[in-house]
Amino acid sequence: METGAIMADAASPRVEAFRQIVIWPLQLMSSGGDRAPWEALLAEDDGRRWTELDDDFPEDPRNYQERHYREFVAFLPHVQRFLYGERASRTGRTTYGDSPIRIFRRTDASAVRLHRSGGRAPLTLGVVHVDLYFFYDVDVVILVVEIEGSALALPEVQEVVHRFGRAYPAGWESDGAPTNCFDKVEWLGADGTVLAASDYEARDKFMASVCRHQTTAISAHWEHLLEPMSPNQSEARGRARYRQLEFHRMPIMVWLALDDPRRLTRADHMRLAFAGAPGEPERPPYSEPFLADFEKLYCYDRFHEPSRDGWVDTRLMCSGQAFVAVGEAGRPVFDDPERGFLAQFRHQIFLTGLVAHFHRAALLMLSDRLVATMSRLDPSRKESVGRFRHDIRATLETFLRFTHRYYFSEISDQATIRDIFRLWSGHLGTERLYQELSAEINDMASYLETDLLRRQAVTILQLTVVTLFSQIGMLATGFLGMNLFGWAEAETSDKVLIFLAALVPSALITFYTVYKARRLANFLDALADERRSWKGRLEALSQVWKSEG
Repeated sequence: METGAIMADAASPRVEAFRQIVIWPLQLMSSGGDRAPWEALLAEDDGRRWTELDDDFPEDPRNYQERHYREFVAFLPHVQRFLYGERASRTGRTTYGDSPIRIFRRTDASAVRLHRSGGRAPLTLGVVHVDLYFFYDVDVVILVVEIEGSALALPEVQEVVHRFGRAYPAGWESDGAPTNCFDKVEWLGADGTVLAASDYEARDKFMASVCRHQTTAISAHWEHLLEPMSPNQSEARGRARYRQLEFHRMPIMVWLALDDPRRLTRADHMRLAFAGAPGEPERPPYSEPFLADFEKLYCYDRFHEPSRDGWVDTRLMCSGQAFVAVGEAGRPVFDDPERGFLAQFRHQIFLTGLVAHFHRAALLMLSDRLVATMSRLDPSRKESVGRFRHDIRATLETFLRFTHRYYFSEISDQATIRDIFRLWSGHLGTERLYQELSAEINDMASYLETDLLRRQAVTILQLTVVTLFSQIGMLATGFLGMNLFGWAEAETSDKVLIFLAALVPSALITFYTVYKARRLANFLDALADERRSWKGRLEALSQVWKSEG
């Protein structure tokens, strides 16, 4: 397992422009009220850090940007309705005619400073935007952070791709340095002031969170970026709370414009595709058997042919955890922010990745909810069983709404977008996860249906027994409409007393019959069994009053 060299090789290409987008899905925890999660966010945001983004559809079409038009037409109609609604909402509420996505942005962080090991100078990159994506009726929020840089050595970019976007350290080295993390990450304001800094080195904080809460803590700089939302285990609990769905590495998207992408080696491509640490250009990061099918499994080479003259060579790579696009700088078809591939990367492909990771996050959230529901079930307590039925029905309803509103296997007829989505979803294992969750929820639904039928059968049995034994009295007292006693001319007060005198014993007999309904049903079964002797039938009758022991 190589640690990788950080020094730039003279033969390595130079990164003229660099973009990295972090897509971090989180599970929202219920606030216990009717307020939507984004409403809870705004209610607690005293500093007004977050502002909801207006839609991209201005009233005056002359103000509509072409890159947004290209983004819109790239998707199929049902995906357009998911992303944008039939008309973008301006009403403050979300209905089925509006987009179910609500986007909030904060603009206080304008740069990020990365402190590297080995005494090297910090690396400062620009922060393009910080957004939160909420999804109506699904307890998932996605943090999106886009950073940019220029004129960087390839190993520097590889190190950023490898180390940036870590929610917490996977461990610590013998000297106390956080494993695979930058020594420190700082968010900077427009005037250069430090807004928040990471605390990866605070080993006691992360160890204590696991010991006390059985969950990992979040580094301080990511906590700051998500405020006023707070981690679920935090003592300062607000209404907007979250917890992690996956492990410490956040999914990323990377766009690289190189001075000469043909100088990238096969090992360089592998490190980028797997977001690996820098290393020797000719030395693969993993074993050769593991990488034997690298091009087939992880590369989309529709536009990649290095030997072709006059060709803007572009390679797209996807491993699920990372999506990387590599092309040549200075070519408008690749780096034009309005009509080139950069615009497509930041819009169509970004939304493709957002949908793919949202699908997986929603399925993981529902799976976690099922586990929590099962863990709270205590079959010996009626209130626990009732709560279990309610939670399972609620989860089933959420799954059905997710399936019919959010989940789709095709998002575009454009070949590139269609193929990338299939490749991305395949590496994320979304279809397999969906089928497993569907089977689990169907099992739960079958259990509820079976339990309902069982309870209905018990009720019908009790009513049948009560009706059968009641018929004996009705036949005996009502034969040919006869009355046993002629009290028709009695005084009203006497009739009331007579009525109560008949009602109370009748009610007690009826309730007692219901109480003994199962045993009486067993006696009736024995009575109808022609193979039984009368002695056996009398023994079955005696079981009605025998105590359980």
